[in-house]
Amino acid sequence: MHKPLPLSQWLNAPRPDDTPVAWSGERGWSLGELRHDVSALTACLQQQEGDRWALCFDNSYLFIVALLATLHAGKTPVLPGHSRESQLEEQQGLFSGVLSDRTLSFRGRLMVVSSARHSTATFTPLPAIDDARVIELFTSGSTGRPERIVKTVAQLDQEARLLAARFGARLNGCRVVSSVVPQHLYGLTFRIVLPMSLGLPLHATMLAYAEQLAALDYTRRYLFISSPAFLKRLDTRLAPPPVAVLISAGGVLTWESACDTQRWLGIWPDEIYGSSETGVLAWRYRQADPSLWQPFPGVTFSRDNDALRVTSPLILDADGVLLDDILHVEENGQFSLLGRRGRVVKIEEKRISLTEVEQRLLTLDGICEAAALPITRGERQGVGALLVLSDAGRQQLRQRGSKAQILAWRRALRPWLEPVAIPRYWRIVDEMPVNSMNKRVYAQLQELFHENP
Repeated sequence: MHKPLPLSQWLNAPRPDDTPVAWSGERGWSLGELRHDVSALTACLQQQEGDRWALCFDNSYLFIVALLATLHAGKTPVLPGHSRESQLEEQQGLFSGVLSDRTLSFRGRLMVVSSARHSTATFTPLPAIDDARVIELFTSGSTGRPERIVKTVAQLDQEARLLAARFGARLNGCRVVSSVVPQHLYGLTFRIVLPMSLGLPLHATMLAYAEQLAALDYTRRYLFISSPAFLKRLDTRLAPPPVAVLISAGGVLTWESACDTQRWLGIWPDEIYGSSETGVLAWRYRQADPSLWQPFPGVTFSRDNDALRVTSPLILDADGVLLDDILHVEENGQFSLLGRRGRVVKIEEKRISLTEVEQRLLTLDGICEAAALPITRGERQGVGALLVLSDAGRQQLRQRGSKAQILAWRRALRPWLEPVAIPRYWRIVDEMPVNSMNKRVYAQLQELFHENP
């Protein structure tokens, strides 16, 4: 398929019912089954009060069912970016109910979505999806509160066309497998929208281990959507799978990981640079180090005080978006990445709000001040927590011992934070270091973590 199908036509376009859509193990789903499942859920949602439905899925086929059904029913899909029950309870004001592929311990409205076996009923085209309809995503904002990002259907379609123009010819005949979830924009764009628009069957289960990648059917060819975190953990002693195209995003892939991947798969990775706010901005086909990023057509950067502002055909705001990243832009428009500004960092390709980590720490008994900061040990990066304890907190620390107390703190944070956001390194101080203007100097705070714990 050379011309990408717009999202509104994924079901309604005249295609055979037996067109393969997704698979997991021995189970496959066809376009006919997708049409039936979406039609059934659409009819159900049309009877429900409330316009906003959170999508919390492990199975990507059922995620597509829920995504299309909410849009065809005139509702708004909301992607909270997680399925943590405690946080869903806390965020109930963001949505009317939850759609999921499993039963959650959630006191709000919950609809469990499943797939029926193939139906022979004639498909009746579903209500149209207007280009202006939106999907809402939530990411970690710099304030520690979930940051709402709105994407129109038209933006998703335009991004699919842009990616198809760059990669489409290389993807003919590919199946799509992935190590990233569809609840964030990278996974939504590359694992869901791109294959659905190009008619490429997609794997409904996320790959968590290199062994799953190595076990792929050798009679097929695959597009692998991955991240630097997964690629640096590859076991290259395994038999290489038939991956024809590899796309990596979510963070910068080290040159060592790029070379290891090439030696194993026999192909160099294509890397994507962008963000949830901007969509895709640039790409590079990494065959040398260093390698500059090439902006996609229409992407431009301009100086805004000590930062850069980017405009793009995928950004609706004419003023563009202020970047968290620090870029060095060459005269020809290509650029290199130098680091990040602000209090949102990327660890294992997860956007971690250090402000949110601090706020969660302050809810724990005995902690009266907290500072969270990124700590690098060798090639490993994690979150460090610098704490000032109350008298009661200090007494409890003495009674329990530091190892038991830290374990208790980490356990208490699990319902609220991504695993990589839970502090790995801990320091207790009598008072929080500040400068002459009573502001924390985080470079100074990091010095307190230089010794091994």
